[in-house]
Amino acid sequence: MDKTPQSADVELDQLISLFYQDAKDLGAFQQVEANQLSTVGRTLLAHDQHMTVTVEKRHQCSVDVVVMETRTDENYYSRKILLTRQSDGCVVQFGIVRINKTYLTKEVQDEIEKLETPLGRILINHDVLRTVKLLSLLEIKCGEELANMLGLETGSLCYGRTALIYCNGSPAIELLEIVSECPPTPSP
Repeated sequence: MDKTPQSADVELDQLISLFYQDAKDLGAFQQVEANQLSTVGRTLLAHDQHMTVTVEKRHQCSVDVVVMETRTDENYYSRKILLTRQSDGCVVQFGIVRINKTYLTKEVQDEIEKLETPLGRILINHDVLRTVKLLSLLEIKCGEELANMLGLETGSLCYGRTALIYCNGSPAIELLEIVSECPPTPSP
């Protein structure tokens, strides 16, 4: 029987534990309401859309994926990633993704595992019927690693979310997405 997240807290802990022994190694997480986010955080996170599209719209350029670490087992493929602007390499998002492979075609799985293209772009390009469900909004006090990845001071506040992507009606992809509030790409 497949696990469908019942609680954003449980999902958050499970996602973080894929790559961290203690969530505090990444940061201190607190669930918040949309009105408690910064304006930029609310724009980037408080919606039911793909983050790839959202950050590309904000930064007015395409993003690349940097896969930092992966884990795989019989049914799941997980990865820890950064999204960076193609224009200047600035990190715009950190994420942890857990994919139930039984809900994706072999072709989509293979492209994901090539580590070359952001997940949202792959799903869009393969016309996978998908629905993004926002589960929780988060305020995060950055641990040292997260602060370094986002170009912040340790202890700085940033914002994130947990979400679930349904692919062809099935709960296929669990997400932790933490955004950088770096300014949009300057116009030429």
